[in-house]
Amino acid sequence: MFNTYLRLLGFARPLARYAIPYFVYSLLYALFNSLTFLLIMPILSTMFNPEFTHEPVTTLPALTLDAQYLASLFDYAYFRLFDQYRPENVLLLLAAVTVAVSFLSNLFRYLGAWTVETMRTRTLQRMRDEMFSRVVDMHAGYFSDQRKGDVISKLTSDVNVVQFCITNTLQVAFREPFLILGYTVMMIAISWELALFSVLFLPVVALIIGSIVKRLRHPARTSQERMGELVSTLDETLGGIKIIKSYNASGYIRRKFAALNADLSRLMLSMARRQQLASPMSEFLGISAVGVILVFGGSLVMNGTLSPEGFIAFIAMFSQITRPVRTFIDQFANINQGIAAGERIFSIIDARSQIEDRADARPFTGLKQRIEFRDVHFSYDESREVIRGISFAIERGQTVALVGPSGGGKSTLGELLPRFYDPTAGEILIDGVPLGAYTQESLRDHMSIVSQETVLFNDTIEHNLSMGRPSATRDEIVEAARIANADTFIRDCPEGYATNIGDRGVKLSGGQRQRLSIARAVLKNPEILILDEATSALDTESEKLVQEALGKLLEGRTSVVIAHRLSTIHNADRIVVIDRGRVAEQGTHAELMALGGIYAKLIEMQSFD
Repeated sequence: MFNTYLRLLGFARPLARYAIPYFVYSLLYALFNSLTFLLIMPILSTMFNPEFTHEPVTTLPALTLDAQYLASLFDYAYFRLFDQYRPENVLLLLAAVTVAVSFLSNLFRYLGAWTVETMRTRTLQRMRDEMFSRVVDMHAGYFSDQRKGDVISKLTSDVNVVQFCITNTLQVAFREPFLILGYTVMMIAISWELALFSVLFLPVVALIIGSIVKRLRHPARTSQERMGELVSTLDETLGGIKIIKSYNASGYIRRKFAALNADLSRLMLSMARRQQLASPMSEFLGISAVGVILVFGGSLVMNGTLSPEGFIAFIAMFSQITRPVRTFIDQFANINQGIAAGERIFSIIDARSQIEDRADARPFTGLKQRIEFRDVHFSYDESREVIRGISFAIERGQTVALVGPSGGGKSTLGELLPRFYDPTAGEILIDGVPLGAYTQESLRDHMSIVSQETVLFNDTIEHNLSMGRPSATRDEIVEAARIANADTFIRDCPEGYATNIGDRGVKLSGGQRQRLSIARAVLKNPEILILDEATSALDTESEKLVQEALGKLLEGRTSVVIAHRLSTIHNADRIVVIDRGRVAEQGTHAELMALGGIYAKLIEMQSFD
């Protein structure tokens, strides 16, 4: 727990940049805030005691920690400004001092708050950047085991909880302790007997409220988990709204969401009940203490040990000291919740699912000879091996097609090449060098993927096309779209290339989305191309247009084509048949048809269909 707290503080680096000025501002705020209440004494004496008079003080008094020093300092200032004692002049000076002290108190309070706000904003910015970078660096396997909504929840709600853990650290360390100390010193200056009697009640308040704070940790963590489930359900609903409606499953989804929402609300109410109990409990205990102090302090007034105005000022200060005590304890509760949220945040930051570049990794400058799969094995987990001992080669400029029954491992092989995953055993080599010896960024600079599931973003057509090559000119973008048979329909869009295509390209048809994906690959001009069932979900007319675009894209490139419709790969230089994670057959279309094996049967089945 403490280690998590220290790591969270690391996001506020350099902490001294905020802590030092906040220390100064808090100290001065506490000083002037305490003086405001001490000014009650001379004001009351001047207004309600007709026999009260100020003695002339002509020399600056020596510093002492008591009320007499402040009275002497005031008298010195008064007689430097006025020749003789007059109550109206005293009240005028007291009013001016009160306004000045209040101004300074609130000025330093504002400066301290602005320091904390600056730290909070910069900390959140750094934390979100760090988390998002880690998420982007994760390989595909990480997201197979994680709910997307849970990741979103950690990046949003958990981060917002953690901010209080960090910013409250300064307040717990400086502002509230300084206020408590300032009030305590002033109360001692008025009457040490009454101050000693009073502070005995403060530990009682702290112990009672502290017992409430300790019970917040478990509900805080559980509520954050429920929030992740809620966001995940919302994301799945929005993404699959058409399926939900087509199956009349709206009622089921509503019940699922309502159950999660009700559980989250129950947890939030449980936390709120304990948090809200702290404030009225401390106030009740403070008022109870004031009642006891009235009896004890009243006796001191009656026997002449304490002046009436001093007693009133003391009561005012004691009523105020419970506020920073209550705030101090509440802030500990926020820190406690922040640590629980921090543990969830660090579950992303500390995840070991990233594929790291080797220390000696070098830039990939281009394919010279061939790509080789040597006895490659791969499994997503220990329960089932997806690929078992696959070996084949792709010569530079060749088109190699991977075909076979569904679930055989074809798409997984395509994902190993750009290092979305690393092989469990065996190796993939480019020009005789293991894939891991190249940096991932340089490797992917030379590759493009066009898959069945077209990934587009809620942005303009132009920005979607230039994602892999941001420096492309408008003419280059238009030419890439023309090659991909996309330019015509783009020009028919309301704003042409500046048209926003909606979330995941929802405003476009499947064929249009696929052609944009191809245009994006054309614009990047990759040396190595991976096509993963790029036409399997299209109608006949769209498939024809996409096939024409793919034909232009494949020219002169080293390509891996993962095919479901076998009619699209007759002209491949080699066809590799993958069955149950192994290479079952390989050769040209004619050779495999003559063999009469799995490939021939698949062709026959599709011809029959």
